[in-house]
Order: sequence, then structure tokens, then C-alpha cells
Amino acid sequence: MSLPLFPSVWMTDEHRMQQDSVRRFMNDRWVPRAAEFREAGLMGPDTWRDAGANGLLCVGLPEEYGGGGGDFGHEAVILLEQGRANLSGWGGGLHSAIVGPYILHYGSEEQKQRWLPKMATGELIGAIAMTEPGTGSDLQNVRTNARRDGDHYVLNGAKTFITNGQNANLIIVVCRTGPESGAKGMSLLVVETDKAEGFRRGRNLDKVGMKAQDTSELFFDDVRVPVANRLGADEGAGFTQLMQQLPQERLIIAVSAIGAMERALDETVAYVKQRQAFGKTVWDFQNTRFKLAEVQATVLATRAFVDACLAAHLKGELDPARAALAKAWVTEQQCQVMDECLQLFGGYGYMMEYPIAELYADARVQRIYGGTNEIMKELASRFM
Repeated sequence: MSLPLFPSVWMTDEHRMQQDSVRRFMNDRWVPRAAEFREAGLMGPDTWRDAGANGLLCVGLPEEYGGGGGDFGHEAVILLEQGRANLSGWGGGLHSAIVGPYILHYGSEEQKQRWLPKMATGELIGAIAMTEPGTGSDLQNVRTNARRDGDHYVLNGAKTFITNGQNANLIIVVCRTGPESGAKGMSLLVVETDKAEGFRRGRNLDKVGMKAQDTSELFFDDVRVPVANRLGADEGAGFTQLMQQLPQERLIIAVSAIGAMERALDETVAYVKQRQAFGKTVWDFQNTRFKLAEVQATVLATRAFVDACLAAHLKGELDPARAALAKAWVTEQQCQVMDECLQLFGGYGYMMEYPIAELYADARVQRIYGGTNEIMKELASRFM
């Protein structure tokens, strides 16, 4: 069995060709190293350079900046195949479809020429530092601050739960550059870590799931950042920039959930058809077939919703409320699907050597990062 059973409305022949290429690359080059990545707690710089050389980085950015010249659909194809390959450790989606677009949309021409081509090759690895030890989804209360000192800002603060935190050498930092409280006075500063005295990486955090993903604490102690590294011509535009880009981040989470759900269903159907219990296969029990029919319906319905959101986003019509709902609802379906599938594996489902266990553990954080699902529902309700 292989889902989806119906073609996605947004996919072109080019997307489908890319899909085959990405699937082969991941299965040939990275899946055999999955245990190595989990043991190391990250996918090292060599994998990023490999991704760049094989056209997996910044595929949705313009060719003039080293990108692939595609659209968000090309990024979505990579996210889907990454989910199906059970490679949650790679932070390429954040690098290419979050960090890259911030620089593309708000960076100066000099910034775009300096950073984007190196992001496309994997020489630069991107991260965005929003969350702080005392500030999660409430971005208006960010405390990291940057004081103007001539042609530089002096940056001080701490960030946590930062994806790509151990690998990243180009970090967009959400900070306060003015005395105003709330949404005002926030800016996005780009820290080039190789040149940043006073920048420190904390520990690679030990998480419930996503064991191959480097998720880190970051510290900024009087780090001097050139004013020329601020995104946007005007100081204090950071919160507006964040609000404009967060819908795509939330869609990324929903897309990645679909790939993982489809992998979980395929794994479970294959398992129950060969697993023997009481003289017959687990598939032969009516309860198993009914449960998996329900799971399949959930996966298909969820995929249809995400496809509709993707089609709207590609036309520039995905509003923040629908993106928030997609992130919340899809990730809740993801966790439900993983739970149902793991149950059908019995005790083996609880063993990390089985992909379903890893899929189950990796899914839980999807309801938290990118804005908790409770915050997503609050945002969506404001437009009702």
C-alpha cells in the first residue's frame, strides 16, 4: 500500500519528478545513516553540503541568489519525502523555507548576495532564535536586547529550543532594539557566528523525540552585530516581519506531519499483514481492519486539507487564521494516528528499533513548536 491515493492538486510534473529524485537521495544516502545521526544528536555539516550539492537547499529561492528558482511546492515535496523517510533530524525546512525567505523578503541586496548563495550550497546553515527560557509563544515579551553603539548593536540575551542550534553559523535573532514594550521596538538581527565574539552555544538538548535534531541553547554576551546585519531598512520592524512569515512556518509543520502520517500507516499495514497472533495474522482481525480504515480516512482527509492550504499559499491566498488552524488540527490528527498505529504493533511498537516508535515520539512536539496549538486556536478564533 502507498498513499496518497489521489494526486495532490498543487503538484505539477516538475514536482513529481523532484519527488522521485528526493526520495532516492534520502533512501540511498541518509536512511542508512539514521542510527548514526541519532547517536550523534545531529546531522553534521557534511550532510548539509551533500544536500546543497544535490539540490535540496533553498529550492524555492530565486536562481539569481543561488536558489533553485522554484516555489514553496518544491520545498513541500522535500518536507513530505523527509517525513516518509523518517528523517526528522534534518532542519532543512527551517533553513530553506523560513530563514531563507526572511533574508529574501527583508534583506538588502547586499545581504541577499552575501548570504543566500552560501545557504544554497550548505556552507552557511541557518537558524532563527525566537524562544527564550521564559518566553515561548509570547513573542511580544522577548527580553533579548540590542543596544545601538555606533555602527553596531551590542546584543545580550539567551535563547532556547533553537533548531539547528549546534550546526548553525547564520542565526536570525529576535531581539528588542528599542525601549518600547510589546510588539514595538523589536528587530531581527543576523548573527554570523564565526565572527561573533561573545556568542556561545549551550548544550544540545536531550528531547523526548527528534533525537537526530540538534536543538540548542544559545547565549549572546555583548555580541557586537553590525547595524548592516539588521533585516529591514527600519529599526523596530521585527514583529511585523515575524507575523508576515509565521503562516508559512505553520504550513511547513502541517506538511511534515502528512509525510510522517503516511509513513506510519504504510508501516502498520505491512506489519499487521505479516504478524501472527492466535493462528492468524493481526490483519485478519476485524478490529484491525476497522481501525486502519479509520486511520486511512483521517490521513486522506488531513492530506486534502493540507493540499488545499498549499494551493492557496502558492497563490498568495493563505491567511494567518487558516494557517494556524492547519497547524493545530493537522498535528492533533498526527498524534492520534501515531497512537492508533503504535497500538497495533503491540509491545514491539514501544521498541525504538521499530520506526513507528520513533514516529510516535517525534510527533508530540509538533503540537508545541511553531506556536502551541492552544495559541493557534486563539489566533484562529479572532477571525471568526
